[in-house]
Amino acid sequence: MSFPKPFFKWRPHPWHGLEPGLDPPRIVSVYIEITPFDSVKYEVDKVTGYLRVDRPQRTSSQPPSLYGFIPRTYCGERVAKLSPKSKAGDGDPLDICVISERPVNRAEIIVHSKVIGGLQMVDEGKADDKIIAVLENDYEMGAAEKLSDIPDIVVERLRHYFSTYKYIIGKELNQSIESVYDRDHAFKVVNAAMEDYLDEYGE
Repeated sequence: MSFPKPFFKWRPHPWHGLEPGLDPPRIVSVYIEITPFDSVKYEVDKVTGYLRVDRPQRTSSQPPSLYGFIPRTYCGERVAKLSPKSKAGDGDPLDICVISERPVNRAEIIVHSKVIGGLQMVDEGKADDKIIAVLENDYEMGAAEKLSDIPDIVVERLRHYFSTYKYIIGKELNQSIESVYDRDHAFKVVNAAMEDYLDEYGE
């Protein structure tokens, strides 16, 4: 039996089998792992490509946006060089938060998103950047081209979430948000992560 292209005969691995976007680094595809309604940290299983439970969220904090990764990216040497306080990349696909007007309550979906900025996060000495994007065809947020085009409170909530989501009472936090950056630097991080992926996995 023949299958018309680009029909996938089998489900592709969301990290390795999907394209990074329509026009990266500006317009990227995002595989969503977590929604703002989730009190459990879901993460794609690197072997099977299916979503698995990583851990229940320890605190009452919930993600303020859709959260996932850009396919065919890898946080390696190039990404680490863009993060002065990082010794290495975290070895994961590049994380990304997608902001939309309408609440989206489903994970394991693909959304086309416009990159507008990011958070330079360091987790246990490793680069763990969080790219910030808007849903490309969103009626309210879709016109944004840079970080200053969205309300400050949205970025503030993202900063607070990632500054505290691993907090354990009585233990010192080992991650930090070093800076908030705009679109131009975000483009550099996305490009670096795509190049790191090619170094690690090839075409």
